[in-house]
Amino acid sequence: MRKTILSILSLALLLFSCKKQVQEWQRPEHEVLVLESTDTDIEEKYSAAITGQQDVEIYPQVSGTISRICITEGKQVSKGELLFVIDQRPYKAALQRAVANSDAAKAQVETAMLTYESKQVLFEEKVISEYELTTARNELLAARAGQAQAEAEVESARNDLSYTEICSPSDGVVGTLPFRTGALVGPSITRPLTTVSDNSRMHVYFSMTENQIRPYIHEFGSLDSALSRMPAIRLQLNDGTLYEAAGRIESISGIINPKTGTLSVRSRFPNEKKVLFSGSYGNVIIPHKLKNVLVIPQSATYELQDKIFVYKVENGKSVSVPVTVGKLNDGNNYIVHSGLKRGDTIVSEGVSLLQDGMEITVKQITE
Repeated sequence: MRKTILSILSLALLLFSCKKQVQEWQRPEHEVLVLESTDTDIEEKYSAAITGQQDVEIYPQVSGTISRICITEGKQVSKGELLFVIDQRPYKAALQRAVANSDAAKAQVETAMLTYESKQVLFEEKVISEYELTTARNELLAARAGQAQAEAEVESARNDLSYTEICSPSDGVVGTLPFRTGALVGPSITRPLTTVSDNSRMHVYFSMTENQIRPYIHEFGSLDSALSRMPAIRLQLNDGTLYEAAGRIESISGIINPKTGTLSVRSRFPNEKKVLFSGSYGNVIIPHKLKNVLVIPQSATYELQDKIFVYKVENGKSVSVPVTVGKLNDGNNYIVHSGLKRGDTIVSEGVSLLQDGMEITVKQITE
């Protein structure tokens, strides 16, 4: 009987030992990561609109039909170069009439002057009354006023004639030409004759919230210091390629748009090769250094119902924890905004095999 009891106890101990060994053998091993603060570089992207340094819409200042178009779409023009000619015949005739009226007014002044001078002599000899002398003087003044008016009309007619030749106000590239030779145009047209864009340098506009600008002000001390000391920025074009030349932020508006809650930012990029086009869009990329942040690999996370989770290691078990993260530029890591702290240990590999509360064996601690 005693031998039987000992045999049963021995068998039970053996079975328990085997079961424990099987359980320990089945417990998964995982690499973990002990979180430490670090400095890292990130890139922030902002949607941007690209415009020429100066886009000038060309409108006529006088009415008439277009008699000549001197440029083509996309042509590079210089300041003062002739773009359009409006029919000059009626304006030349108007100038001739104005000149003729000015000459007549000048003759009237000379006549009135002679009359006044002769009246002065007669008045001194007491031949005529003071009234007649005053009348002659007033006629001379009226003639001079008429001459001044006639000369002003000559100047106006000359200006109108000069406006028939429409020249480029700046260096730039000619835009579309919606009007053709023979079209009737005038100052009231709703569409410009064309647009001349100075594309030697491009202005790139984008918007930032106050919270996005504040870190730069805190880092550099003031907005002016931030503008002068902020790093060079890059431009991602609409096709996803990166523009080869770097740009600089020039100004930040001092008024927050109440509709969008953002500030308008203007940056400048060189355009020597003329590959940037006014009116296009892209993304401005601003490099920024973050200090004392937590960085975790994306492989250490999993997504559930649009939320990101990690497994913390607590007392040898995996504990699911929601975290708020932001992507780094390398595409492999996240910056932790909330949910974890310095010194926490998380599972860095194989999270898809884990469940909340599962016992794990630490394979290797990496820092």
